[in-house]
Amino acid sequence: MGDALARALHVLSIVVWIGGVAFVTLVVMPSTRRGYPPAERLAVFRRFEEHFAPQARIWVLIAGASGLWMVYRSQMWGRFVDPRFWWMHAMVCLWAIFALMLFVIEPLAHHHRTAGAVHPTRDFVRMERLHRIVLLLSVATIMGAAAGSHGLL
Repeated sequence: MGDALARALHVLSIVVWIGGVAFVTLVVMPSTRRGYPPAERLAVFRRFEEHFAPQARIWVLIAGASGLWMVYRSQMWGRFVDPRFWWMHAMVCLWAIFALMLFVIEPLAHHHRTAGAVHPTRDFVRMERLHRIVLLLSVATIMGAAAGSHGLL
């Protein structure tokens, strides 16, 4: 994979992945909250999520693979020991959080839900709060990475 292609795939994957997180957090969840009674919100959201989550998994994998490729090809390992490149750590941590959520926590939660142990009202509120937090972390990471990679930080 060429360096330019890796960078293009990396940027595309971040745009689609975090853009999807923003759409879910800022549009889908508030619309669900306003349009359905508390006991139905989680089920409504899950119907949407079952179509979105597989796509998110693909984009997260592409972001991780292309990011690792760029670090490897450009020998940027030293940036991980230099505090000026804090945004490199932020990108890896954010990726790890989403990978853990999409590939470990969500499948375990799905198993838990199918076993009947669901508190829909409480779970929707928690999920909405979590989405806001990860969106805020995502925006801070993207701003830091864009500014840092152009020498602004």
